[in-house]
Amino acid sequence: MSMFCFQCEQTAGGKGCTKVGVCGKQPEVANSQDALTCALIGLARAAQGKSAGKKADELVRQGLFTTVTNVCFDSERVQALIDQIHAEKNKLNAAAADFVPGELWTGDIDIVSLRTTLLLGMRGMAAYAEHAAVLGKENPEVTAWFYKGLQALGEEHTADEWLGLLIEFGKTNLACMALLDEANTSAYDQPKPTKVSLKVEKGPFIVVTGHDLLDLKQLLEQTEGKGVNIYTHGEMLPAHGYPELNKYPHLKGNFGTAWQNQQKEFDNIPAPVLFTTNCLMVPKSSYSDRVFTTSVVGFPGVQHIPGSNHIKDFSILINKAVELGGWQEDKEFTGINGGKEVMTGFACGTVMSVAGTVIDAVKAGAIKHFFLVGGCDGAKPGRNYYTDFVRKAPQDTVILTLACGKYRFNDLNIGEIGGLPRIMDMGQCNDAYSAIQVAVALAEAFKCEVNELPLTLVLSWYEQKAVCILLTLLALGIKNIYIGPSLPAFLSPNVLNILVEKFNLHPISTPENDLQTILQ
Repeated sequence: MSMFCFQCEQTAGGKGCTKVGVCGKQPEVANSQDALTCALIGLARAAQGKSAGKKADELVRQGLFTTVTNVCFDSERVQALIDQIHAEKNKLNAAAADFVPGELWTGDIDIVSLRTTLLLGMRGMAAYAEHAAVLGKENPEVTAWFYKGLQALGEEHTADEWLGLLIEFGKTNLACMALLDEANTSAYDQPKPTKVSLKVEKGPFIVVTGHDLLDLKQLLEQTEGKGVNIYTHGEMLPAHGYPELNKYPHLKGNFGTAWQNQQKEFDNIPAPVLFTTNCLMVPKSSYSDRVFTTSVVGFPGVQHIPGSNHIKDFSILINKAVELGGWQEDKEFTGINGGKEVMTGFACGTVMSVAGTVIDAVKAGAIKHFFLVGGCDGAKPGRNYYTDFVRKAPQDTVILTLACGKYRFNDLNIGEIGGLPRIMDMGQCNDAYSAIQVAVALAEAFKCEVNELPLTLVLSWYEQKAVCILLTLLALGIKNIYIGPSLPAFLSPNVLNILVEKFNLHPISTPENDLQTILQ
């Protein structure tokens, strides 16, 4: 065994990648990321589980974020982070030991499962915290929990203690998601329902993929008036709903679909692509010369755009767009199901602004059930379940969605109820807080608990942001969640049984059977 990684849904054989990552990650990268995790545990030990100052806090966030699936494939960049973390640790207590990489994934199967679930959840929360931090928003409670959680990873705990830590973490992640929601809405205003074209106009253009809205904002500012159009890709689609981003006329539309289709959709593209944050594929040689990375993203041999205090100069990217020139004629593209446009921007504020219409429709029987069909997309077979589920959902049901799983069905036209579209895209996985707020507000309006609402969560997972969202939902006591397309390899049978028994967690089966069970 040259490596071990089982943190993503597509891990080899449903058990773990041991020779090379299914994502394309090489053993030296995977092993360096394990060493990075252990260095972070050493830093937390040296800090005695408390914040160690602004620089250390930043390294904790970025170090955890770097180890999220499909972010960094460059072992040299990982090693540079390790060196910085060791330097910070030595300022506090040079004698504090790093955790031993081999111990991360070995030991009692249930303890490893619980420890891993906490670690992966923290990686997801670090992504949210970093997105908020670049916009100047931090929460001392969230920061402190990173240190507490990292220190806990290097300690012995009973199964009950681990479960307690997971629930405590889930509550903290809710605070982190609220922080990110505040950061985005204060910077870019409240999202509004927006139609987004899938056509690419002729002439120079740039595609932006990943999640980081500040990178997109700076690029829009720097391309203004230069004849270079900007298109979102993947999880960047919801950017069109934010007024402070959508006000730029050269933010033209959305190019392509979900992250796992990048190698096909970017093949020989006559434009550069900016890779921000996560949900990325290793670039093929046919377009690697026009890929630019930034933030914690790294691929060997790919140009990286650094920043100073989160300010970046995208001149090299813009010049590349002008050089490549784009297509000579407009190009018509469609979504997976043939649609030529999609909608986004149905955040909490928008949905609750029509709460009266929604409540009246429920009371009149026009709306019988709400489904939140969201989460990660991926290439593994079985994800057509979510397309089929939405197609087969009765006409008196509403589909809320978020994250890139929506690309399986967001270009479908399945009609309206009371003037409201039956599919409402609430944003990125980063916007999960908005969906939770809608559920809470509806429960208050109907004077009931969330679990008593005609609402079912049908989630797909791929990586660590989905893990931290699930832990938050469980911490809130939300039950009867359906999850797929397969169960995490890091959940041992005993831990899975606990989740099933305590929270009524359901592995998905078939759309027909699950709909029948939910709606009976």
